Amino acid sequence: MLTVEDRSQISETLARHAFVVDENRLDQLGEVFTPDATYDMTSSGMGAFQGLDALRAAAGQLFASGHAPLSHFVTNIVITETRGATASVRSKGLMIMHDGAVHGVVYDDTVALHEGRWLIASRVILPVRTASGGEH
Repeated sequence: MLTVEDRSQISETLARHAFVVDENRLDQLGEVFTPDATYDMTSSGMGAFQGLDALRAAAGQLFASGHAPLSHFVTNIVITETRGATASVRSKGLMIMHDGAVHGVVYDDTVALHEGRWLIASRVILPVRTASGGEH
């Protein structure tokens, strides 16, 4: 059973991710992702990546392109216990872009207890549905 402390650590890991990527501290991705983590952004046309080196390279390319969001915000965190030392987490993400546009996504995560810390083992980014049924 997940404790209140577990849930707090999981929420903090999600928040820490936003700061790490917004501040381009890619050397600190290991503070939020497991070494073999997967990050799936195929719904936004950016592919899927596995392992910290691949995540760093993809994030570095995004920063270099000038298309990286200025700020990430994570909210509406719902943690569902699974078996063992993992949990499923769904949350909403808002990103402020360089042109002032705001994009919304759903983060579909699996977190794992790794060396005493809750880290993201798998993240899938899903588009937010609009009122007209399209994607945002």
